[in-house]
Amino acid sequence: MSLIERAVARLTQNESDPPGGGPAAASPEAAERKTTIERLAERLESGAIAPAPAAPSAVPPAAPSAAPAARVAAPGVPAAPAPAAAPAAAPATAAPAGPEPLRIHLEGLRARGMVVPSGTPTQTSQEFRIVKRPLLANAFGRSGQAPVRNGKRIMVTSALPGEGKSFCAINLAMSIAAERDHGVILIDADVARPSIPRELGIEVQAGLMDWLVDGAPDLSQLVLPTNVDTLSILPAGRRHEQATELLASESMGRLLAQLSERYPDRILIFDSPPLLVTTEARVLASYMGQIVMVVEAGKTPRSVVAEALEAIGSSEIVGLVLNKAHKIETSGYYQGYGYGAA
Repeated sequence: MSLIERAVARLTQNESDPPGGGPAAASPEAAERKTTIERLAERLESGAIAPAPAAPSAVPPAAPSAAPAARVAAPGVPAAPAPAAAPAAAPATAAPAGPEPLRIHLEGLRARGMVVPSGTPTQTSQEFRIVKRPLLANAFGRSGQAPVRNGKRIMVTSALPGEGKSFCAINLAMSIAAERDHGVILIDADVARPSIPRELGIEVQAGLMDWLVDGAPDLSQLVLPTNVDTLSILPAGRRHEQATELLASESMGRLLAQLSERYPDRILIFDSPPLLVTTEARVLASYMGQIVMVVEAGKTPRSVVAEALEAIGSSEIVGLVLNKAHKIETSGYYQGYGYGAA
């Protein structure tokens, strides 16, 4: 029996049993209520009223998809702009490759009696060891002495052509290149008659005069390495009718400053023109800290040597090298006195 049927039965029973147990006449309201309830019961039994549908099973709502984080500006405070994307890095630019080392024919130099950085000592190599020792002491201030001003700039010259200045400049450079702590740059400053490339058997193009004329900033393309690691060469470059003026210009001063700054451990050896033939040598002498003047033994008059010394002016240090002198037979001494000898 449904709830409605039970309620109808109970209501009917209550209305049929008056208080006190005696029958009582039904009131019009009760009769009307009964009639309404009976009609509802009849409709329920006939299926006119459908039962309430069962409650659907609870399905948990789907979790909302995560919304993208949003920038929320505080009231009255403008939102900070999104950081700009970092610019793409520029592709790395490869540094310009330096010049290939020049190949000096060292065996050819040795065969001509010139100094090479390694090998059996010769009379020439021993003589230039003696020549270079005070020059290095003046340049770097050894033995407790202060270095000479511009002492790393050494000019090798002569009074007249043919006295052997280029021969001495090359041998001095080779001897210094054998040092363990220092290197050397051999500069062909005889711009009218350059001889360094010919003596060393190398081919060069641009050099000193090109830098002075064009003002090229990159010295590394002009200072050429060689197959002797501690020896580089700065060629004379092209010829110029105003060579003296170019050497006396401020550009020459800047060039020397750059060489000293870039190569602080290098000795700069200048193969200069003869003093009494051109004016370039006198200009070069004004930049130098040390000057080596080559004198041909038995040929150059004393008066010529004195005149050349006067042309140098007030240079810091001036030394004389007597070239082409008669050799003293000491080869047996060098061969017999050395490491491992008794």
